Amino acid sequence: MTGSPLFGKVLVANRGEIAVRVIRACRDLGITSVAVHSDADADALHVRLADEAYALPGTSPADTYLNVDMIMKALSESEACAVHPGYGFLSESTVLAEAVTKAGKVFIGPPTEAISVMGSKVTARQAAERAGVPLVPGSDGPVTSGDDVRAFGDRHGYPIAVKASYGGGGRGMRIVRDGAEADEAVAAAQREAQAYFGQPEIYLERYLERPRHVEVQIVADTHGGVISLGNRDCTVQRRHQKLIEEAPCTVISDATRRAMDEAAVALAASVGYVGAGTVEFLVEDDAFYFLEMNTRLQVEHPVTELVTGVDLVAEQIRVAAGLPLSIRAEDVVMRGHALELRINAEDPTSGLFRPTPGKLTELRPPLGFGVRFDGGYETGDTVSEYYDGLIGKLIVHAQDRPAAIARARRALSELRVSGVATTRPAHDAVLGHPEFVGDRHHTTWLETDADLAHALTPAETEAAAPEPVADRSLVVVAGREYWIPYHAEPAAGAAAPPQAAPPPSGSSRRRSAGMAGSSDGIVRAPMQGTIAAVSAQVGSEVGADDVVCVLEAMKMENPVTAGKAGRVTEVRVTVGAGVSPGDTLLVIE
Repeated sequence: MTGSPLFGKVLVANRGEIAVRVIRACRDLGITSVAVHSDADADALHVRLADEAYALPGTSPADTYLNVDMIMKALSESEACAVHPGYGFLSESTVLAEAVTKAGKVFIGPPTEAISVMGSKVTARQAAERAGVPLVPGSDGPVTSGDDVRAFGDRHGYPIAVKASYGGGGRGMRIVRDGAEADEAVAAAQREAQAYFGQPEIYLERYLERPRHVEVQIVADTHGGVISLGNRDCTVQRRHQKLIEEAPCTVISDATRRAMDEAAVALAASVGYVGAGTVEFLVEDDAFYFLEMNTRLQVEHPVTELVTGVDLVAEQIRVAAGLPLSIRAEDVVMRGHALELRINAEDPTSGLFRPTPGKLTELRPPLGFGVRFDGGYETGDTVSEYYDGLIGKLIVHAQDRPAAIARARRALSELRVSGVATTRPAHDAVLGHPEFVGDRHHTTWLETDADLAHALTPAETEAAAPEPVADRSLVVVAGREYWIPYHAEPAAGAAAPPQAAPPPSGSSRRRSAGMAGSSDGIVRAPMQGTIAAVSAQVGSEVGADDVVCVLEAMKMENPVTAGKAGRVTEVRVTVGAGVSPGDTLLVIE
């Protein structure tokens, strides 16, 4: 600490746009900022903006941004007073929070006790029940097997959400629609939970088919102050990850709005919460049910900032330094409407959202009244395959929802991104869709009812696809369903280009990109990434459309099919192996 009531130096234990956001807030407050970076991020924007930077050797999240020992080493060497964890990675880790506190430093987040209770979805449900918050039916504790899922289904029915107890963002989550899917879903959810959050624990909830996803932003200090800063509607999602967020939600009654605020504040107060946090609810027929609490800053926090005028990052730093909240509950006023569009390096062609890492040859954010862009990259930077593909967040504010939608469409038309495909076409299609404009959508709308694939043209960075044919192949690998689209026959020795076909009309299945091996019997990596699953073994007989492995790139799992019927003679990769485009994965004779 310095003579100032705030910190002299803060280490930001994150990367990308959230690291940039925190570093800028530190500069506004006169605080020296310290960045950490992997080898892949050595020249990243957050490193260039920070006052100091320390390397985390390696590229994988486990070796770098999830490595508590390396973070603590950087903290010691930098002599920073506090650590801001951002979101994701170690932001909800009691291990990091305890290590920072034990070192005599300040963790800019809630106490470890609150993280422990609310960071686990299982104990969070128990705390919510004690606080009188309505709950969706769920398991009494963690589950470990498909038998647990089937027993739950016998009691409560299907579909069931298998979810990681720690973390969020749709990671470590699978939907089980019948008992036959249970075993693979449990294994996949545990594997993904371990990979992203360092904890394989999972639990179960009854899955609501057509809810709205509405969350309440709370902030609390060490003096007993806990307030709500209103709600956000995060209903537009794909693969259980938010794509568009807005504030406030316009389809709930005032009575429900007040009840949700009161429930969120009561829950936070009951666990001694300090800092910024988000209590998430599912809403159906104006009734709300507790979903989870994120004990950290949310990706979508800017929409709350724009409608309330409260700088949430600065407020986090203030309360962590022991100061009282800068605003009282009675002073919170929601003005106008805000929308946030997550601009990801993904190709949404035919609704597949295939990851597209690469170099940004141009990145020019829009400008104008009521427009904000929170980005983690500039022109010339590379979007790495090792991490989340979020390029930046386009946020707009206007006097009401229709005006905000119009402003978002204008700003989106001015956004220039070249070098990688992005989700911009999906945003434009959603913003102009009557169901979204009329505020009649739900959490699975983007993947099921909307049939937005017809509105999505091929990405500018890729050649136009040939006329697609009807989908022929629904496969399940590690508990997740994939639609494998048709592929044109490739030239000898070349990996087939992915060409997408939409699933059958009315399908409620999740869709994901499928990528085919070559007809020459050599299955090559279609992109850089990490092997998430291998479903074929030496000696296995496979069909041309069989999925032989799953390649994870930018936190998305992409199935790779054989491309040729025959017997597997070589398997050259194992789970966890990193691969480059063109690397041989399997050989089929």
